[in-house]
Amino acid sequence: MKYLFLLYGGPIPDAGTAEARKLFEAWSTANEAMAAAGVLISCGPLQPPESTTTVRVRGGQTLLTDGPAAEIKEQFGGYTLVECANLDEALKWAAAVPTASDGVVEVRPVIAVATPD
Repeated sequence: MKYLFLLYGGPIPDAGTAEARKLFEAWSTANEAMAAAGVLISCGPLQPPESTTTVRVRGGQTLLTDGPAAEIKEQFGGYTLVECANLDEALKWAAAVPTASDGVVEVRPVIAVATPD
């Protein structure tokens, strides 16, 4: 089953700083471990919340809002998509990603749907 890790944490440190290098190394280690175990499908960081545009359609009108849909303390900073045998395995990997140490990792099962060829 596929699981999506939604990664919430504080702002990403400025590139080139010791803090950013340490974070990059921690992510590299976690991603390499998941890849070696054969569970990593995809992952990626996101641009900061200020770059977000939220889209809503109400009464046939498309409404655009600058910024994320919800105002929360932590920012949604990235995702990791894994394929694991069960939730327990997915939770083990979620605990291994750096965001779990200083933010939160929301683990959601992905519903399998047929896609057109």
